[in-house]
Amino acid sequence: MAKILDCTLRDGGYYTNWDFSTDIVNRYFTSFNHLPVEYLEIGYRSKPMKKYLGEFFYCPDYVLDKVKQLSTKKLVIILDEKDVLREDVVELLKPCLGIITMVRMAIDPKSFKRALGLAEEVRKMGFEVGFNVMYMSNWREHPDFLAQLKDVQGLCDIFYMVDSYGGVFPDDVRNTYNLVKEKVDVPIGFHGHNNMELGLINTLTAIECGADIVDSTITGMGRGAGNLKTELLLTALNARENLEVDFNALSQVTDAFEQLQKEHEWGTNLPYMVSGANSLPQKDVMEWVSKRYYSFNSIIRALHNQKEKKQDNEHLPKFASDKKYKKALVIGGGPSSLKHRPALHNFIEGTDDLCLIFASSKNAGYFVDTDKDQYFSLVGNEGFRLSAVFDKIENFRGTCVLPPFPRKMGTFIPEKIRSHSFELESVFTDIVDDSHTVLALQTALELGVEELFFTGYDGYSDDKIGTKEQELFVENEALFKAVSEKGITLHSLTPTRYKGLGTDSVYAHLT
Repeated sequence: MAKILDCTLRDGGYYTNWDFSTDIVNRYFTSFNHLPVEYLEIGYRSKPMKKYLGEFFYCPDYVLDKVKQLSTKKLVIILDEKDVLREDVVELLKPCLGIITMVRMAIDPKSFKRALGLAEEVRKMGFEVGFNVMYMSNWREHPDFLAQLKDVQGLCDIFYMVDSYGGVFPDDVRNTYNLVKEKVDVPIGFHGHNNMELGLINTLTAIECGADIVDSTITGMGRGAGNLKTELLLTALNARENLEVDFNALSQVTDAFEQLQKEHEWGTNLPYMVSGANSLPQKDVMEWVSKRYYSFNSIIRALHNQKEKKQDNEHLPKFASDKKYKKALVIGGGPSSLKHRPALHNFIEGTDDLCLIFASSKNAGYFVDTDKDQYFSLVGNEGFRLSAVFDKIENFRGTCVLPPFPRKMGTFIPEKIRSHSFELESVFTDIVDDSHTVLALQTALELGVEELFFTGYDGYSDDKIGTKEQELFVENEALFKAVSEKGITLHSLTPTRYKGLGTDSVYAHLT
């Protein structure tokens, strides 16, 4: 029977920046001491990066020592070949001696020759060496790599077929396995992602072919759509091969990561399925899905554009307005806009030299009966929202503002408002160029606004803020700070948790 390697802490780190609570770490290793899994890959060893990455990305000495005390399994770390030179190996791996059994290397087929040199240095130190060669669905596009496969003989203890895109089928697994076996006689492993929910059948197929080791993660936690679930693989092998499994221990570790999954929401969805089926990078999809203003239609359109190597964009007239306003009310999607709607209507009608800027169209229907000029940020799903809001209004008289060209998510503009749509030349910051908020703020700058009022920018309560919301919150705070530094005064007329918006009350303007 094939050996099993669980790589939850390494692959799952893409969702937590490689930080895990002490309780989860302890439960993870304690539970696996009672499970039929031979190897545990605990993380990366890496040179310093210029961004925050947590303890299981670097696996410093104290982490290695702690894990060795907790675990009875063979321990594995991975090197990212693109970031590690052969002259870095001794310094990086010397603390691992006596603790780590196997060192795997994540390898792009295009860099395979360089990886051979890296492997030589790792092997000299006495570690088992694993080659994790990515993008197996595209290997035939790299004849130089295929010609060099024979050179792993004597260097490699396990040669992994890595389904990086999560889109191969069982026949692809068989064909690739045979392709490798024709060229080199080394043990073969399989690491499958789960974009198409084929992780289990592909892994079982690899085992039937003769794979010596296969990967999985608890609850499928892993980059993008994630991996084959360890609990599913063990359950299947228990039923098919009578593999002895301590289901009490398995449930202990699974329960811990299921709680984490509620926060980070890994797993497949429609965009990940499309990226897998078309061998497109999960990295982009992971970023796009985490940004709530990107609709699935937008993401899938962008994926198809990547596949066809084209820009699905159209140049629009540049946004420029002869009209200038001293004040603007920016309306976000939060519930405070509806809750304080009567007061906001009175404020709008009683304030001179004011325009309305809708960062989100979610609340646009509550303010259609004003004569004030209206501007709409058109990004992500907003074109569809606007169609719904203005479906029964004969004459849409607002102005739609889109991100600068080229727009990576493509362009969707309802025909009804096409003649009212314009693109920005640029935005005032390099933080982001296509969010609801940055479009609203840039629109205000283009209109010469000196004083900005806000509603519907409520922020999030502590019990409702997850990773996505936290990232959006921090991003918006940075945008508020950047635009205030241009001399514009910012006030929230309704309750907000954003510190970058000055304290104010709509009711104070009505007395």
